[in-house]
Amino acid sequence: MNWTSLLSAKRIGQKSASAESSRSAFEQDFDRIIFSHPFRRLQDKTQVHPLPEHDFVHTRLTHSLEVSSVGRSLGKRVGEVLMERHTPLKENYSLFDFGAIVAAASLAHDLGNPPFGHAGEAALSDFFIHQDRFKERVSAHEWQDLIRFEGNAQGFRILNQYDYGLKLTLATLGAFTKYPCASHIEQRDKQKKSQKKYGFFKSEIELFREVAESLGLASAGLNVWRRHPLAFLVEAADDICYSIIDLEDGCNLGLVSFEETVELLAPILGDKLDRKKLSKDEGLNRKLGTLRAMTIGELIEACTGVFLDHEEPILNGTFDTALTDECKFANALRKISEVSVHRIYRARQVVEIEAAGHEVLPGLMREFIRAGDYIRGTEKSRKFENLSLLLPPEIRQAIKRSDTDYAMLRLVVDFVSGLTDKHALMIFRKIGGMAPL
Repeated sequence: MNWTSLLSAKRIGQKSASAESSRSAFEQDFDRIIFSHPFRRLQDKTQVHPLPEHDFVHTRLTHSLEVSSVGRSLGKRVGEVLMERHTPLKENYSLFDFGAIVAAASLAHDLGNPPFGHAGEAALSDFFIHQDRFKERVSAHEWQDLIRFEGNAQGFRILNQYDYGLKLTLATLGAFTKYPCASHIEQRDKQKKSQKKYGFFKSEIELFREVAESLGLASAGLNVWRRHPLAFLVEAADDICYSIIDLEDGCNLGLVSFEETVELLAPILGDKLDRKKLSKDEGLNRKLGTLRAMTIGELIEACTGVFLDHEEPILNGTFDTALTDECKFANALRKISEVSVHRIYRARQVVEIEAAGHEVLPGLMREFIRAGDYIRGTEKSRKFENLSLLLPPEIRQAIKRSDTDYAMLRLVVDFVSGLTDKHALMIFRKIGGMAPL
């Protein structure tokens, strides 16, 4: 793989790159995402903790903005060195292009996540697992897509849907795809980070193939490619933010004490941790803000170093692990993760919202699939005629045009997974007769 191809500013369907005089194509990507409807929906999607009860915890939207900020810093620092290592790049690119690509891909990294956090992914998967009647209606590959809902693949689908008009550059699409493989592949190697999950559904395989071939991503088998190098930076930005900021939220909620939070961050901060000065700061938020900023700064430097030290194996596809797992603070991050799993992610309020997701999303899927069958003429019922009218017009029209059961099911998943937490709960209650009309 080479940087000239990997930094392609072309868009799918375009023969050449185009940009404005005041904005690069990659900056346009960022702006298109931030003004898009799927991005706005993230403001009412759970990150970890319930949204209505706490105004200071993170939503998917604030998390995405923070990941994008960290991603921009990672991209620019890496780009600064790479421009010196590969001087011909200076003719067409700058360190700001590296930063803009990673920032845009990071901004979009959670677009495909369903309501109710990670429990929503499990709920959508479980729905199909326990509905054998659908297995007979789709191929083996399509079945794997349905029983293993993947937010990353849903995100790639959203970024390329005509209705949203995003048409991102190939470089941003490549950096976005942390798992450049299909759900149904031979001999998946989960020791490789890029194959731990999957990055596109069967419905988007040919689209991703076009992206991969245009960027020059190395093939690793049938429907499997090596990662775009900048995807490692997008992953690192996400890892850094959820590790540190989820801990911050946990401390704000009283799930982890401030003293324990300091001790968890101390191995990363090292000599930069001034306990005496920290004790003089007034207010928990100010103290946590200071710790957060310093810790993220250290992790950015550490991950930048790992990337630059491994540039050659990253480009030839032999490096396939998370930067945070290879950096000098890996043990400290693992300890933070262990505490977060036991004390934050399993907190009562988190478990409650996850339980709600496992009830609401399968309920919506069950009803709207039958509405989809009504639209296609295989279901006759006044109830499902009415339900079909609750689907957005573009979904109804797409279902009417769908020529396979998989295509129809995929469209219903698009609708349900795209709902915000509150909207999903409201519809569930109304169609179930549990809320005033």
